Amino acid sequence: MLFSEPVLTNLMVFCFTMAGACFAFLWYNAYPAQVIMGDLGSLALGAVLAVVALQSEQWLLLPVVGIVYVAEAVSVILQTSYFKWTKRRFGQGRRVFKMAPLHHHFELLGWSQPQVTQRFVLIGSIAALVGISLALTFAANPPLDQEAPAKPVPTETAGP
Repeated sequence: MLFSEPVLTNLMVFCFTMAGACFAFLWYNAYPAQVIMGDLGSLALGAVLAVVALQSEQWLLLPVVGIVYVAEAVSVILQTSYFKWTKRRFGQGRRVFKMAPLHHHFELLGWSQPQVTQRFVLIGSIAALVGISLALTFAANPPLDQEAPAKPVPTETAGP
């Protein structure tokens, strides 16, 4: 699927609109926060990200682009699973992290809240750039089973 197709052009306009809304939110959410997004806004943004990935047929890149979200979710899963397993095995639950999700672990290690936020934003930005570069690479190089249509071979006509 090429990025110049009408479906993706409309999708790009939508994405830039959402990015503008997120930048406006971040402008007013600089430390200390004046506006809180909450679960409703964050779940809506996650749904938008998933729909855009599905519409652009780049859904395999979601874990790359959302590496911060994946790390946060995996930290909770690891913490609860390990705690339950060690409680069954040893009679007392043990923890992998000081606290889950992952950002609370870093806060308990002594990082300030702005430090954690800045580092996660930096990691998320790098992951987004890697995701964009992979998406452009996949768009430029289609899989081998989807070869580009062959150019017609000119035929020679018998002249006079």
